[in-house]
Amino acid sequence: MTNNIIQQIAIMAPPFLLAITFHEFCHGYVAWRLGDPTAHDAGRLTMNPLKHLDPLGVLAFIIMKIGWAKPVPINASYFRNPIKDMMWVALAGPASNLALALISAVAIKLLVMTEAFIPGVILVPLYNMVAVSIWFNLVLFIFNLLPIPPLDGSRILTRFLPAQGVMLFYKLEPFGFIILLALFYLGIIPKLIMPLTQFAHSLIAG
Repeated sequence: MTNNIIQQIAIMAPPFLLAITFHEFCHGYVAWRLGDPTAHDAGRLTMNPLKHLDPLGVLAFIIMKIGWAKPVPINASYFRNPIKDMMWVALAGPASNLALALISAVAIKLLVMTEAFIPGVILVPLYNMVAVSIWFNLVLFIFNLLPIPPLDGSRILTRFLPAQGVMLFYKLEPFGFIILLALFYLGIIPKLIMPLTQFAHSLIAG
């Protein structure tokens, strides 16, 4: 039993670390290109996962097989158009996970094509790791697009809301984590994202 858990974590950890690290890196990189040096100055423009890990997110990954990273610091006051530019920064995170899911889908097809030349002891864990990468990145892609503060989807949505709507989202943000926990507890978020994830998975992975 213990060995199985260790094997599962060993298979899932690399795609998990890559997914959350690349997600946060892309947020910070786009912000930097738009004039905000905050993430760069904080040492967060890196693909070193140790710079992005959140202790609670890691614990959640070990227990629930899903987790998160520390959000990169963003200071919208550096942007020329804060609401518009914040949309691009927010969009960079989910887009990075969609890109990793697509790359992983190509990689798994290449593994299938070349499986005769790869020893089973390498092929099986590698195949499982890439399969996890597809699923995990699709979950992150869809989950982060939900329009619930502080998820990326709320930042994207505010680009198209009137000023009163934007202020409402800002007021809700301090309670966002509690709202997310409640929606998870009630089973609403899994009911929303799982069918969409399964559909997206069928499209790109077959």
